[in-house]
Amino acid sequence: MSSKINIKNRKASFEYELIATFVAGISLVGTEIKSIRNNKANISDAHCV
Repeated sequence: MSSKINIKNRKASFEYELIATFVAGISLVGTEIKSIRNNKANISDAHCV
C-alpha cells in the first residue's frame, strides 16, 4: 500500500510567520501508523530538530 498521507500544522502557520517550508519523509512502523491512517494524528506537541 503506497498511499500518500499529508499532515499539516495549521496552528503553526496561524501563530507564526513561516518564511520557508520543507518537505520531509519519515518511515513509521507499529501502532503510530494506525492513527495516521485513520486521520486521527495529533501533531500539536510535535517539534522538528
